[in-house]
Amino acid sequence: METPNPAAELWQRSATDLADAIRRREVSSTEVVRSCLERIEETNPRLRALVDLRPDEALADAGRADQAVAAGDELGPLHGVPVSTKINTDQRGFATSHGVAALAGRPAEGDAACVTALRQSGAVLLGRSNAPAFSYRWFSTNDLHGRTLNPWDEGRTPGGSSGGASSSLAAGMTPIAQGNDIGGSIRYPAACCGVVGIRPTVGRVSGWMPPAYADTPAGRRQIDFPPTVQACAVEGPLARTVADARLALDVMTTPDLRDPYGIPAAPARLPEGVKAKVTVVRGIGTVKNHPAVEQAVTDAAARLADAGHEVEELDELPLLAEAARIWALLIYEDFRPMLPLVNEVGDDDIRTSLEYSFGAAAAIWGERPSLDAYIEGWARRASLITRLQQLLGTHRILLTPVSAELPFEQDADLASPERAAELVAAMWPMTAVPVLGFPAVTVPSSLSEGLPVSVQLIGGRYAEERILDAAQAIEDRTPRLLTPLLR
Repeated sequence: METPNPAAELWQRSATDLADAIRRREVSSTEVVRSCLERIEETNPRLRALVDLRPDEALADAGRADQAVAAGDELGPLHGVPVSTKINTDQRGFATSHGVAALAGRPAEGDAACVTALRQSGAVLLGRSNAPAFSYRWFSTNDLHGRTLNPWDEGRTPGGSSGGASSSLAAGMTPIAQGNDIGGSIRYPAACCGVVGIRPTVGRVSGWMPPAYADTPAGRRQIDFPPTVQACAVEGPLARTVADARLALDVMTTPDLRDPYGIPAAPARLPEGVKAKVTVVRGIGTVKNHPAVEQAVTDAAARLADAGHEVEELDELPLLAEAARIWALLIYEDFRPMLPLVNEVGDDDIRTSLEYSFGAAAAIWGERPSLDAYIEGWARRASLITRLQQLLGTHRILLTPVSAELPFEQDADLASPERAAELVAAMWPMTAVPVLGFPAVTVPSSLSEGLPVSVQLIGGRYAEERILDAAQAIEDRTPRLLTPLLR
């Protein structure tokens, strides 16, 4: 566990520490927000991680948070603590731009459910985090806000699509960031920047947002999310520590039946004191891991064993390979109707990336998969969910790589169709999980070539506590990885 350091500058301290200090009146929310704003001013011009900053609004919110403390009001778990939100998530008064200039002129009229939950916890919303156009790359570049850099190495991706969130955390701009994940968009950026990212079970954190509308020749119509967004996408937190990620997940857990997959109550916690059994899955037989990736998994397994977990190795787990293949079918076919809009208003990068990515999917499923193949993909998904849940039960988790490669070189998906296909293959740990709807967390495990290398822990449905406990055991036994900006 991280020991609070009262001597540290406020922007360096954890969300858990800051919330406690604000509650005890040792520091004020205004002081914390000012410290983060100064840090943003120092680091963000180069990194371009946060956009649409409104310091006066954030300071006004911090002032109201301080008034609540002085009045002795009941305080939420993140009272007065700065948190960023992502540009593809509705926050009232801010455009849900998706990094697209054509979508940047209409402010959202209300908050997404996860943003409401953060407000109700007392968090001060400080900045919007950058993402790729339409949030469909493992990189975070768009023509509207520019390129987000990785604080560890500017030539490497900070991840995507929550790359602004991960970069800002690693640079110390805020202690917690909101993100979302349908193909690794929380977990991969966290890994690229050496922070923690958790993808909850589908339905635990509400994905509800105020309805969006489009003006068409036939009149104004509501835009409905496709099946994969409903069944595979989640909202969740990124943070610098496991404890902060756990706190943020608790705050964002929002029983909400407006979400078609929402559950009516927060999941019951699993019994405490029982160590999860850990099954190590290093690959699926389709791509070779970078040596540093192999070492990170080995190190994490040893640390879990040292913490008292029973650890076993499994050569391959074919159902994860099959899930990754099904992801390439369902996600891209659901996105296909969006291609005319992307071609009309998207930037060159997203058009090229999607062209190459669709080519990678076509190599697996054919140029235009049939409706029968699509339906069979959904049907097979259900069988794989059952099989994986039976394997995991209530006391087993999986330890896997995050990717077969180190963080990708910037714009690797634009280099060639062949390189784009290599990326899709390398990212099987990121794509297999969303299509099944299971929770997973990424946590730093080692350092190689000046880059953080993380591992992934996958748990059964609603077993977030199991994987967070294991992530904490790894974090406790891993030297703290700090970017050059934080040393």
